[in-house]
Amino acid sequence: MIKIFRELKSRAGWILLIFALLFLQAFCDLALPAYTSRIVDTGIQQKGVEDAVPDAIRAETLDSLLRLMDGEEGSKVQAAYSREEGDLYILDSIRGDTREELNRILGRAMVLEAGLESRGVSAAALTEEQLEALRPEAEKQLEGMSESILTQAAVTYVQQEYTAQGRNLDSMQTRYVLFSGLSMLGLSGLSMLAAILVTFFSSRVAAGFGHDLRNRIYRKVLSFSSSEMNRFSTASLITRSTNDIQQIQMVLTLLFRIVLYAPILGIGGVLKVLNTGSEMTWILGIGVAAIFAVMIFLFTVAMPKFRILQTLIDRVNLVTREILTGIPVIRAFSAEKHEEERFDEANRELTRTNLFVNRCMTFMMPVMMLIMNGLSVLIVYSGSHAIDAGRMQVGGMMAFIQYAMQIIMAFLMISMVAVFMPRASVSARRIYDVLETETEIKNPVRAKKPAAGLRGELEFRNVSFCYPGAEEKVLDGISFRAGQGETVAFIGSTGSGKSTLVNLIPRFFDVTEGQILVDGVDIRDMNLEDLRSRLGYVPQKAVLFSGTIASNLRYGDENASSGALRQAAEIAQAAAFIDEKPEGMETPIAQGGANVSGGQKQRLAIARAVAKKPEIYIFDDSFSALDFQTDAALRRALKRETGDATSLIVAQRISTILHADRILVLDGGKLAGCGTHEELMKNCEVYRQIARSQLSEEELGA
Repeated sequence: MIKIFRELKSRAGWILLIFALLFLQAFCDLALPAYTSRIVDTGIQQKGVEDAVPDAIRAETLDSLLRLMDGEEGSKVQAAYSREEGDLYILDSIRGDTREELNRILGRAMVLEAGLESRGVSAAALTEEQLEALRPEAEKQLEGMSESILTQAAVTYVQQEYTAQGRNLDSMQTRYVLFSGLSMLGLSGLSMLAAILVTFFSSRVAAGFGHDLRNRIYRKVLSFSSSEMNRFSTASLITRSTNDIQQIQMVLTLLFRIVLYAPILGIGGVLKVLNTGSEMTWILGIGVAAIFAVMIFLFTVAMPKFRILQTLIDRVNLVTREILTGIPVIRAFSAEKHEEERFDEANRELTRTNLFVNRCMTFMMPVMMLIMNGLSVLIVYSGSHAIDAGRMQVGGMMAFIQYAMQIIMAFLMISMVAVFMPRASVSARRIYDVLETETEIKNPVRAKKPAAGLRGELEFRNVSFCYPGAEEKVLDGISFRAGQGETVAFIGSTGSGKSTLVNLIPRFFDVTEGQILVDGVDIRDMNLEDLRSRLGYVPQKAVLFSGTIASNLRYGDENASSGALRQAAEIAQAAAFIDEKPEGMETPIAQGGANVSGGQKQRLAIARAVAKKPEIYIFDDSFSALDFQTDAALRRALKRETGDATSLIVAQRISTILHADRILVLDGGKLAGCGTHEELMKNCEVYRQIARSQLSEEELGA
């Protein structure tokens, strides 16, 4: 996954924007519990009066309170108020720390004044000697009161003061609650907007990253030689390009929306909790420790299963692909039951592993909810004692519960995403196995180009080849030369190396020993695109692509004219069946050419190569699905229309290559004979045996 994160540098701008939006969302979410606390404590319990600092106070009340303060405290209070018309003093604009200090000073004085009034006297009516006598007892009484109780007692005094001023406390309370509620709605709306934008941008980044990763894998796989393709099965490459990338894309989306948000929310919640009720932070410690214990246990049990889950998906894809591809053979051999059992076994193993993992993860959520609810009960239990002792208000406890839940939810969100991380990590490893695979077939650092006068010249110089990991050579010491316009044929028993030999020319594999030269240049020194642009390749198994007949014929030359396509189809003996179709060249071709016969598919593949007009034609047993009449007509047309090109023909039927300029006979990977049909009948026993097995004495005599 670290490599994935490194590749996100190109999207750093979007990620920074997501970060900013997450901070905005966290700020809004963390502000909401404080508003809840204010509505309960200030709005409901205190009728909209926040603390012991009134925004307006009568002169007689202020004078009475000032007598209960020392000189320094009195000066600070007087400095905070300005006299208006009449006998009212109005509070000036002050800072938060100044208000806290005034709240402490005025609160103490108001509690003392309320105590005196309960005895039927007022500080204004007492002499200095009487006040001095009362101070020790008052100080002793105040020392035993918590700041919370002191503030609440002072708030009652402020309420009485407002009533005396003729102000409507009910209206104040309604206004305070309404304003706080509207503020909460505004913050909630802003948080929702930020969350929507984060989801949009994170999805955009993840989808863009998945798009780029799929393109990279596709380009990498196209550069693979047959050796690398054999290392990764087709089913596995499909899984890596789809399912594995989907896993990473999903995790990246969750990563931006949840994993980055959770620490911001958690740290912010801790800071808020420390300001709300630090004496209960030990409860959070218990909750976080319990969550970590559950996560460690679950991942210890489930992690090994995640590592094999993707491999099992590969296995199911492989079996499915084999069965769907081989349905005709399966039906012909009545092997449906066997294949059903084979698929069922792979499917059952995948299902069993998925169930195990999902059960583990399903178990996690109820446990997490139990922990969260248990913490809520513990906070209420501990908070009720704090409220009873006067160390906390009800709103403060409610805010603490909300902050605690936000902190726990942050860890819960991380744990939920962590469920997908192991699987995404496995997927990332599988993807980078493909991307970091060194291809054996590479373009040279300094590519060479053939001389301008050479065209269609091919030479094998003592070529030997063995497949990667194999000890025995498939080809051993093959040497021959094919000049421009010549037709060279290859024949031999099954497994003699015919197809391997011609597959070395486009560099599907590289030779183990020796050299292959095209137009006088070693093919390993040529640019791959330059080399393959000179070749017209018709594989042993004809492959067509979904589209139309015209799009398939233009596969080698997308700029080929309609006339050129028509000529290629006529040479390949495909024009007749194309003309029979109502849409002609625009007739749709299904995936894999499923809607045309084997012979038609083979002729279209030959026409595709002819339309490219290459220097060298490679026909790898490309006439096997054709009848003798069509075969003969096609070869005559090829010789007539493409006489300036070199043709290499791999064949099983001698009748296909009777008139070749040169026939190479392969036996066990070695060259057993080379010459014309007549020469080989005289000099090559292997060829004679093949010929006698296929042709009658009359045909041989002819």
